[in-house]
Amino acid sequence: MASAVEELQKDLEEVKVFLEKTTRKRVRDVLTAEKSKIETEIKNKTQQKSQKKPELLDSEKPAAVVAPITTGYTVKISNYGWDQSDKFVKIYITLAGVHQVPAENVQVYFTERSPSYDTETDPSEGLMNVLKKIYEDGDDDMKRTINKAWVESREKQAKGDTEF
Repeated sequence: MASAVEELQKDLEEVKVFLEKTTRKRVRDVLTAEKSKIETEIKNKTQQKSQKKPELLDSEKPAAVVAPITTGYTVKISNYGWDQSDKFVKIYITLAGVHQVPAENVQVYFTERSPSYDTETDPSEGLMNVLKKIYEDGDDDMKRTINKAWVESREKQAKGDTEF
């Protein structure tokens, strides 16, 4: 049976193969994030192996051994704040229980999605595409807000009230 590090190495190689073949941005972003996670996990496991202590005598062995938690989890962040300057952007988020984890075990990966601009199409169509993307990625409150604005806009158009 292969060791955990060897299995992770195989997973990493397969993700790299998929990354080379992918043409879709969203899929590439997901695979890039997964690649980073696997690389971090390999690094952590390698460090754990190198830090293992020599075998203790029976009288020195502890009664119970608790393995450290090495698996991570992914959180979709829908509530956040930010502050930006010319050079930096600070992002503020709240994660329940993160203060109980040692700082060196907290890792954050960002995937950046930039909007695509098509200069050949109608500008209002581009705006609608941006709104659709916001709607698809938004939480329930965002969807309600967009729906309400859309309904109010349609009602004004029906009345002939097209003030901007």
